[in-house]
Amino acid sequence: MPGRDLFCQPRRPRAGATLTLVFAGVLVAGAATGSLPGARTGAGERKSSQDTVRSAPAAQEQVTRAAAEAMAAGKSPMEAAERAVSRSGDRWGAVYSPGDYQEFQEALDGRYTGVGLWARRERDGRIDVTKVQTGSPAADAGIRAGDRLRSVDGEKTDGLPVTEVVALLRGDADDAPAGTPVTLGLQRGDRQWTRTLRRARLSTDSVTVRRLAGGVSVIRISAFTKGAGDQVRAAVRRAPAGQGLILDLRGNSGGLVTEAVAAASAFLDGGLVATYDVDGRQRALHAEPGGDTTKPLVTLVDGGTMSAAELLTGALQDRGRAVVVGSRTFGKGSVQMPSRLPDGSVAELTVGHYRTPAGRAVDGRGITPDLPADGDAVTRAQTVLTGLGDPS
Repeated sequence: MPGRDLFCQPRRPRAGATLTLVFAGVLVAGAATGSLPGARTGAGERKSSQDTVRSAPAAQEQVTRAAAEAMAAGKSPMEAAERAVSRSGDRWGAVYSPGDYQEFQEALDGRYTGVGLWARRERDGRIDVTKVQTGSPAADAGIRAGDRLRSVDGEKTDGLPVTEVVALLRGDADDAPAGTPVTLGLQRGDRQWTRTLRRARLSTDSVTVRRLAGGVSVIRISAFTKGAGDQVRAAVRRAPAGQGLILDLRGNSGGLVTEAVAAASAFLDGGLVATYDVDGRQRALHAEPGGDTTKPLVTLVDGGTMSAAELLTGALQDRGRAVVVGSRTFGKGSVQMPSRLPDGSVAELTVGHYRTPAGRAVDGRGITPDLPADGDAVTRAQTVLTGLGDPS
């Protein structure tokens, strides 16, 4: 499950390469459960966009120099880079091994290595399986949604952040390729058992569509992987004329921003989607003309709605195209640039921030819905749709 965002199509960063912009991030499960440190930071506690931009080149130079000096001294360049990033104060800065970064890029293509299950941490700290991918090793092993995941390779999972549990399931990117075993401790009711599965190369279906009674279409985007924008546009075209749409972005931690803009193009007839600054220069993202502006639209969000998903939400809200329902979004609107370090690892440091069409900053603030959803959000969205007319 991808959890970081790119402005451009993913490519391997290299010294002197064309700028590739990244929203650094986290696994979607971690964001959705609030298990991440510093997930909420008040606006007053954050550096301004311009302060961040001015400090980025110096910080990048320090990180690169630290890695090079460590390599020359026979020490770990990656560990030295991690220390330098920590000292920089960049909340979203990070260093990734070559394997981890390649795995992330593949995830944005809709592929990943794992066992095919999703999990969440309950209030008592236990980890429950919420979804099992059809045809995956987990499905073949008979694991079902609602089963309790007690351990992974002997390590107890109770109380762990979901991000750590997912990392255990997937294993190290370099040492746990497809075919490597992973042993799960499981519980269903009073029955407890262990099962060894073999990781596999799997594909994700990031856009799903279902039809509610009465003809309302629910388009759920779990992540903005390659092709997600085209899938959303196709779903909008197939939706019954005269019926409303629900765009479900809950738990969406981002992905390719180009795909988020393509998704915006499904609902807008051109125009501004967002602005962003990089190295002090302002740039803009625009929707393509020809989107459907006739079907009433409600967008569902929550605290796990991040980055590219917030960019899309802000555009639809500011442009008056959708009523946003749910709870305040995560607040991840900073832009990172990846660069290759001497040992092949990748460092990402913040270089700027984006804003909604109305000029609202998202980073550290999030997006406040037009209407709250205390209970069943989909039912609430259906009720809102009944009061919406033709927005064109």
